[in-house]
Amino acid sequence: MRRHLPVTDATPAREVPAAAPGAPLAAREIAALGDRLRAGVRRGVRLREDVLDTVLAALLAGGHLLLEDRPGVGKTQLARSLAGTIGGRFSRVQATVDLLPADILGATVWHAETRTFEFHPGPVFANVVLVDELNRATPKTQSGLLEAMQERQVTVDGVSHALESPFVVIATQNPSHGYDGTYPLPPAQLDRFLARLSLGYPSAADEEALLRDAPAAALDPVTDRDELLAARAGVQAVAATDPLRRYVVALLRATREHPLADAGASPRSGLQLLAAAQARAALDGRDHVLPDDVRDLAHATLAHRIHPVAAAPPDAGAEVVADALATVPAR
Repeated sequence: MRRHLPVTDATPAREVPAAAPGAPLAAREIAALGDRLRAGVRRGVRLREDVLDTVLAALLAGGHLLLEDRPGVGKTQLARSLAGTIGGRFSRVQATVDLLPADILGATVWHAETRTFEFHPGPVFANVVLVDELNRATPKTQSGLLEAMQERQVTVDGVSHALESPFVVIATQNPSHGYDGTYPLPPAQLDRFLARLSLGYPSAADEEALLRDAPAAALDPVTDRDELLAARAGVQAVAATDPLRRYVVALLRATREHPLADAGASPRSGLQLLAAAQARAALDGRDHVLPDDVRDLAHATLAHRIHPVAAAPPDAGAEVVADALATVPAR
C-alpha cells in the first residue's frame, strides 16, 4: 500500500547577480542590507516594525522562528516573502497527525534496476522551510526536526546529509486552547527556536491597504547567498563587552530562580539572545551591542523557553522574563 504523502510545495531559487565572496560585512553594510530586506519583505506582507526587526535579527543570527497566532494573519506569506527576498528556495510542509519524519527529512529508496540505494531528499532541503501547524504533528515527527535545526544536517539510515546554508525553519502553531488534535511542543523542541513571535491582526490602515492591493505573488531577491553569509559573519564580529555578557547571564539566572519557573532559560538561549542582539546592533549600523538590544529581544527569545510550575498562569513565561528585566540592572 502506498502511504499518502503530506501536502508540500516548493519554489525554485531565483538567480541574482552574485557578489564576490570576501570579508565579513561591516556594520554599516549590514544596516544597508537590512534596509533592502525590510523593503523586500514589506512588498509581500505587512508587519509591525518590531516584528520585522526581530525576524531579520533571527535571519542574520542564523536562528529559527516559531510563529504562534490565529489562522489567516500572514504567517505563510511571511515565510514566502522572506525566501523570495533572499533569493532562496522555499518549501512548505503541512503538518498533520499522520505526518512521519521521513515525509520531512527524506528517505532511502531501493532501485531494483541498479540494485542500489538512493537517498531522496525531503522538503527540509531548502533555504526557508515552513512547517505549518507544527503542533498538529505527533511528537515523533516533531523530534525529527531537532537534528536539522541544531546540526544543519539530516541523518537517514546512518548516513548524514548536510543542509545548504542559509537554512531557516519557520514553524507555525495555532494556540492550543480551543484547538483539538494538537500536541504541545516539548521544551527540547521549543529551545531550538531563537524567537517566538505573534504577528497579530494588522492595523486598520494596513488592512485597508491589503484589501486594495494584494501582496506580490513573487518577489525579486535583494541579496544572494554570498552576501547573506558575509552579513552573518559580520554579525559575529559585532563587539559584546564583558559587562554586557554578565548582564545576559544575570537575566538567565533570574529566570531560573523565579518562583513561577520550574526550569528557566537554557545556556543555549543565552547564546542565541546574544547573537540576536549582535544582529540587531549591526542592523542599526553599530559595531557594538548595547543593553537595550538585549532588552528589546529578551521576550521573543526567552519567554517560550521557560517551563512554568504546574500552578502557573498561561502567560507565566512572559511574566518571568518581565520580572527578570525589571530586577536585573543593565549597568
